[in-house]
Amino acid sequence: MTQRTLQAIRHVGFENLGSFEAPLREAGYAIEYIEAAEHDLTQLDPNGADLLVILGGPIGVYDHDTYPIVTHQLDILRTRLAADRPTLGICLGAQLMAAALGARVYPGPAKEIGWSVLELANTDEPNPLAELRDVPVLHWHGDTFDLPQDCTRLASTEICHNQAFSRGSNQLGLQFHPEVLGARFEHWLLGHACELGTSGIDPVALRRDAGLYAKGLEQAGKHMLRGWLAGLSF
Repeated sequence: MTQRTLQAIRHVGFENLGSFEAPLREAGYAIEYIEAAEHDLTQLDPNGADLLVILGGPIGVYDHDTYPIVTHQLDILRTRLAADRPTLGICLGAQLMAAALGARVYPGPAKEIGWSVLELANTDEPNPLAELRDVPVLHWHGDTFDLPQDCTRLASTEICHNQAFSRGSNQLGLQFHPEVLGARFEHWLLGHACELGTSGIDPVALRRDAGLYAKGLEQAGKHMLRGWLAGLSF
């Protein structure tokens, strides 16, 4: 098997590759986490890794004046996406991808935090999210984005029209979290305790739903990722 390199830009420790790690390693990827808070992102080669993953985080694309790492990641993505290099964005990562492609990112009509199914779009090519049909996924965001030019909408929810998009076969942005591990979900509740409290969202209900849905999402998410990885071109 060909050994490939993967760099994952991580903003907070518990929002990692989660259930995606196993299928990525099975596919021959050597995983390197790039800690956004510690790494000089201006020195990161945008096209250096075979696959770049930008993970979630509790900041917004429009926080660039307060958090320079936003600008640094946008610079990386503009170069990488223009070269059509394999790229996956999850939550904040998807928002950064959309912004790098020229789309507007802005606060949504309401925070979307909890477990619910996606409405998958009918696409000309097979929808890469087909394995997630009727599977409750984890949503944890307040921002949304317009669909970037020359991209395909893959999924929606009632609150968020653009839940996922693709740009060719090499670039995938996911507003939701298909990578979350049920065994580590308590880290999410503790790490985002302030946000849950100010939003009036009950962590007890989120924990209960994770117990109901996380295992199913872990399996479906792995199958979805394997299919997407198989279609990448380098």
